[in-house]
Amino acid sequence: MPIRELRIKKENRGAFIEKRESSIYRLLFFSLAIALFFIMPILSLNVGISGDEFVNYEHSANVYDYYISGDKSAVDPVVNPKLNSTLMQYYGQSFDNITYFVNRIIGTDNPYESRHVMNSMVGWLIILVSGLFLSHIAGWRAALIGMLLLFLSPRFLGHSYNNPKDIPFAFAYLFSIFQMVLWAKEMPEIKIKRLVYVVLGIAMAISVRVGGMMLMAFLFMILGLWYLSSRPLKDFYTASYWSGGFRLIFILTGLSIASFFVGIILWPYAIESPIKHTQESLDIMTNFSVGIRQLFNGENIWSDMAPWDYLPKYIFMTIPIIVIIGLGVFIALIKKVLKNTNELVVFIIVFSFFFPVWYIIYQKSNVYGGWRHVLFIYPFMIMAATLGFEALFTLLKKRYFKISLWVILLGFMFLPLRHIAKNHPHEYVYYNEFAGGIEKAYGYYETDYYFHSMRTATLWLRDYIKKEDANANRKMVIVSNNMGITQYYMRHDTATMHVGYIRYYERGTIDWDYCIVVNSYIDAYQLQNGIWPPKNTIHTIDVDGKAICAILKRDNRDDFLGYEAKTKADNIKENSPEKLVFIENAIQHFEKAIEHDPANETALLSLSEIYMNLQKLDTAMIYINKLLSFNPNYENGLNYKGWISLQLYDGSPNPTLLEDAAKAFERIIHVNYKFIYGYYGLAMVYVRKNDVNNALRILEDGMKINPQFPPIVQLYNQLKSYKPNGR
Repeated sequence: MPIRELRIKKENRGAFIEKRESSIYRLLFFSLAIALFFIMPILSLNVGISGDEFVNYEHSANVYDYYISGDKSAVDPVVNPKLNSTLMQYYGQSFDNITYFVNRIIGTDNPYESRHVMNSMVGWLIILVSGLFLSHIAGWRAALIGMLLLFLSPRFLGHSYNNPKDIPFAFAYLFSIFQMVLWAKEMPEIKIKRLVYVVLGIAMAISVRVGGMMLMAFLFMILGLWYLSSRPLKDFYTASYWSGGFRLIFILTGLSIASFFVGIILWPYAIESPIKHTQESLDIMTNFSVGIRQLFNGENIWSDMAPWDYLPKYIFMTIPIIVIIGLGVFIALIKKVLKNTNELVVFIIVFSFFFPVWYIIYQKSNVYGGWRHVLFIYPFMIMAATLGFEALFTLLKKRYFKISLWVILLGFMFLPLRHIAKNHPHEYVYYNEFAGGIEKAYGYYETDYYFHSMRTATLWLRDYIKKEDANANRKMVIVSNNMGITQYYMRHDTATMHVGYIRYYERGTIDWDYCIVVNSYIDAYQLQNGIWPPKNTIHTIDVDGKAICAILKRDNRDDFLGYEAKTKADNIKENSPEKLVFIENAIQHFEKAIEHDPANETALLSLSEIYMNLQKLDTAMIYINKLLSFNPNYENGLNYKGWISLQLYDGSPNPTLLEDAAKAFERIIHVNYKFIYGYYGLAMVYVRKNDVNNALRILEDGMKINPQFPPIVQLYNQLKSYKPNGR
């Protein structure tokens, strides 16, 4: 029996009929859409490679080989051990796979630039579909406003260039829900093309991220609620009501199954075992265990320990204030919004952006990189804000009031536009005026967490070396904290330049000529107090006057020479005269390094270690205190501080020394709860205080982090045996 015609309350019919409004809005909408079709790919051409792209693209090659030759590198960690760390088998990443295939066909020498053009086109589709969605529910004026708000959102725009996961997923999410709403509009008629679009939309989402399966639940919810709301209550007791309902359930079930199997076509791991591996991927993604250091609320935290407000706060701070104002108007004029637009459509829009964030908070899911993982909700936030402004327009009867509102809207839109124009191609590094802009957020929240600035820095350094070191008779050694990106942009200069990897705080342990460092993972204290960039910086990449990337030139090698001598000494047996020669050599070089740069972490840490091993504890403490004076959260430095204090206490029991050790180890655990030596050291403090209960408690906390760490296990067993009555 066919589903009966959908009935919409009279006052809400405007949600799906042409509104009486000037045709100029439709003309402006499509004119802007055409303009953005060209503008966005052009903007993407000088954008850098994002932090995820290399591993994604490498996996795409494995996926290609899987389908062409049956190679198992895309699915089997035994064949490809990298999968143990990258976990790429759990992602469908269809967009990456398609771009890899396209690049092979066209044979480009610039695969990432090609990808960025394709990525930006998906971003453009999100803007277009969002506008079309709004045109159906609120008219072309709303569609134009929504399109402008989305394009002028620097975070969204920046990610649209080079985010191959979150942007395609956002499009699939938006497109699917749009098609579901259009299907509801067409009920009781069932158009084959609409069913195909729904299947393709959900399948597209699944093919990028397994989390796209939530759209199956959305499908049942949206069509189910629409069916229930379209029938009078009295029909509940009729056979046609129930037969129509069961027919709808049957159709939705079939579509869900079809979506799943279409969605895994480009996902080898799911192809291998559709049910088992999909469930495995869901479990992995829902409880993602890989923590990443993040800057939030002025501290470097682990993403798997982020507070509940991590997402909402980042969203509020990094969307244009015009969008926040629109959301406020939406809430304030909700009655008018509901009068202008179908209530269920409004519910769907709000649910589509509110529920995922609530669920992530409820599940305590691991998120990082700002709110990029939930970019898919942003078009619906834009729609809600736009509906708020549209409701305000309908309240204004006088023409000059409407013109005034347009002036106000365009005035607020100018703020993010200025940021985009001034800071391209790094516009995604954006904090709104309510957050105080980059000026206030710098050192307290993440900036270039996705390494966009690495391209600009690398190209600048390449030109600098060609000019300044043209007569060098050796290769220049360049290191960076994202080697892959630097290597890509210097791939044509390997005859004169060699690229390597370095962690910023270990830069003194390797020989190099130039170092490129994006400020991701730099300590918050150093960013807040102007300690970073360091003194040997020759150029910075800035956003609104704040350095997001620094290029360093090595003007002194004593830290490396000292480290080299110290390493040789460490490999020589104790009491050997040769060992002492290398130690003295290391000390001389480290002291010269400190004379050149008093804030040299490698030299200060190494000297404190050397003097600690020589049992010159007072001297070791002098160097470690100097280190902690400009890097108070340096874990290795805090660890040395704790152990030096404990050894000094053992030689001369002074309660102050014991408290110093306790504070150092407690600070380590606060800064990095995974630093296992912090637990062991703090437990040893409690042992010296004869506080066995607290020592056991700390050791138990440590064993939750690393249950196999021998010193902790051994000490725990010893203390348990000393407990009265075995307690």
